[in-house]
Amino acid sequence: MNFRHEINTILIIGLTFIIHSCSDQKKHSKTIKSPYTSQIDSLMSLMTLEEKIGQTVMYSGGWDKTGPKVSDDNIKHIREGNVGAMLNVYSAKGTRELQQIAIEETRLGIPLLFGYDVIHGHRTIFPINLGLAASWDLKQIENSARIAAEEASAEGIHWTFAPMVDIARDPRWGRISEGAGEDTYLGSQIAKAYVKGFQGNDLAANNTIIACAKHFAGYGAAQAGRDYHTVDMSDGELWNTYLPPFKATVDSGVETFMTAFNDLNGIPASGNQSLFREILREQWNFKGFVVSDYTAINELIPHGFAKNEKDAARLAMNAGVDMDMMGNVNRLYLKKLIEENKVKKETVEEACRKILETKFKLGLFDDPYRYSNEDREKEVIYKKEFLDAARNAAAASSVLLKNDNKTLPITKNKTIALIGPLAKDKESIIGNWAAAGDRYGKAVSIYEGLLEYVDEKNIFYAQGCDILSNDENLFNEAIDAAKKADIIVMVMGEHYHMSGEAASRTNIKLPGLQTTLIKKITEEVPNKQIVLILMNGRPLDLSEEHVLTDAILETWFPGTMGGLGIADILFGTYNPSGKLPVTFPRNVGQIPMYYNMKNTGRPINPSNPKEDYKSNYIDVSNTPLYPFGYGLSYTNFEYKVTSSGKQLIPGEEITISVEIKNTGNYDGSEIAQLYIRDKTRSITPPVKELKGFKKVFMKKGESTNLTFTITTENLKFYNQQLDFTYEPGRFEFFVGGSSDLPFTHEFELIEEDK
Repeated sequence: MNFRHEINTILIIGLTFIIHSCSDQKKHSKTIKSPYTSQIDSLMSLMTLEEKIGQTVMYSGGWDKTGPKVSDDNIKHIREGNVGAMLNVYSAKGTRELQQIAIEETRLGIPLLFGYDVIHGHRTIFPINLGLAASWDLKQIENSARIAAEEASAEGIHWTFAPMVDIARDPRWGRISEGAGEDTYLGSQIAKAYVKGFQGNDLAANNTIIACAKHFAGYGAAQAGRDYHTVDMSDGELWNTYLPPFKATVDSGVETFMTAFNDLNGIPASGNQSLFREILREQWNFKGFVVSDYTAINELIPHGFAKNEKDAARLAMNAGVDMDMMGNVNRLYLKKLIEENKVKKETVEEACRKILETKFKLGLFDDPYRYSNEDREKEVIYKKEFLDAARNAAAASSVLLKNDNKTLPITKNKTIALIGPLAKDKESIIGNWAAAGDRYGKAVSIYEGLLEYVDEKNIFYAQGCDILSNDENLFNEAIDAAKKADIIVMVMGEHYHMSGEAASRTNIKLPGLQTTLIKKITEEVPNKQIVLILMNGRPLDLSEEHVLTDAILETWFPGTMGGLGIADILFGTYNPSGKLPVTFPRNVGQIPMYYNMKNTGRPINPSNPKEDYKSNYIDVSNTPLYPFGYGLSYTNFEYKVTSSGKQLIPGEEITISVEIKNTGNYDGSEIAQLYIRDKTRSITPPVKELKGFKKVFMKKGESTNLTFTITTENLKFYNQQLDFTYEPGRFEFFVGGSSDLPFTHEFELIEEDK
């Protein structure tokens, strides 16, 4: 018997709420304030236990040449009401067809939730997340997520598995490409921008999608940079470094969380009650639902934490993991676990309730097809304004690492030797996790970008080598091209599969013979300027390339319009303004390396860095090749910094006044960065911490004034008792364009009774 029309009527008028509200109010005291409580109560009163369990189940579709494809088994489970969400199904037509099965062929007609990895764009692909972080432009990052939500929602998607807010300090880890880099403050600000961009101000609007903060927690600290590996850290490190970006997403109203693959201090994240019950729910008051990562619940078994899949289902549900992504354990084992009193029925019902509430927030019970509109899909995908935004983002995310003798920008009358395996690439340029982006049709290569500025006859192209091959047969063609041209532009880096999930590397140099080709060209074609354009998903060891080339432009994987955005920089239409969100080491032996490491009891002596019995290396400097916050411009900026005082009293503030002058010959943007050092405290402090930043545009010769304020909020940290507090003492600060500048000012935080 089909009760679809009955339940729709009940949900509208809320009759059963009269019956159930009194008896259920105490049971659901945590959610009683929800505007959807009565409707959820009404629905759940009609649901069988199997149907409630079904809401906690996510299965996957696939994709063939004509559109979404879902296995017969999964279709069967949907018809039986045993699936709450689907992964990897998109397009207005495909999602509508599946939603019709859920609405019209199941007993209660509960809509499906469609999720997809919309990470740095959906159809219009923006630079990879690490690249977007290099823009330090929160409005631009929010807008990239807003555009992604517009496109994804037009193709029937309700939910993205983003943002990834894991702090990552090991470039060997492939998924460093998916986050905002190494800094907690910057990462927290970017996390909030993504959530706001995806979710907007109204989840019931048909152009917003729910966000998912991932991976909770500590995933970016996997030992040896090896994906899925063990994480073991102190509570102080966890709370001061890795948890704040997640807390920022909760404060921004993120609707969902995703578990991490790793174990954390001996407890796998997907079975970790402390993370999900105590921290996320009790301390942070998170009201949304938690989804496992792909088969992460099943993986509790090889972790050595669960005996079998049934035991894994028990551990995860009791830990607070509400939805099982692709593991199939909830559907198979939860009912039996309830019968055996190993999982409380109320625990499963609460998970079901949270998932249903999300569907109500999205308006799916009002109109389950609101996201599956083919006319809107045609209108929204690849809109010109979206492509223009992606072009601008590609330029804003690029970081100029080196520019000797003003090699860049290039004048249009020069002939160019365009060399390298990525010069004509339209596949890797959009990077990993590129969702539904078109790698071959819409993507614009560097070669195509140059053609907007230079006549094709003035470009001498040669591939030169492959990324992974050791074949030198293409070298001579590249050398010949270099000899013909006025300037040499080499486009090199990683293949997009070399970063992202399951793409850890022990060698972070340019792969293959790319560096060898650069050396060969410098030998055969001396005295010509060489510009190196990089595409990569992680910091690389560029110690050789820094010496061999005249200019280096880090473009990450710049996205659909990458070729045009990069050309805008090369020819001076856009003055590079990006700053590194992550440190570039001199070699892999320095890893892990990040700007705000702690001092030791024997810190290096700056005036004598090779002094014995200090915390240094005997074969390389302690310093990075390129520090966090670093990035050059075609112009120069001069700073003057003053402060309103040298004492800070709790409840008051110190005002920092900054005058920045553009002293060069180009208009440009500068990112002013505030760093503070706590000189002494009850747990050892980092040598410096980013506490604020502002991006400003100035015409050449122009000055601008900025203001930063320091209050006790800037000075708080989690102490030994994990209290978020501040301590009186002496502090130093500076404001500048990179993290590697000296401190210029001091102040003292004094006791309140003083």
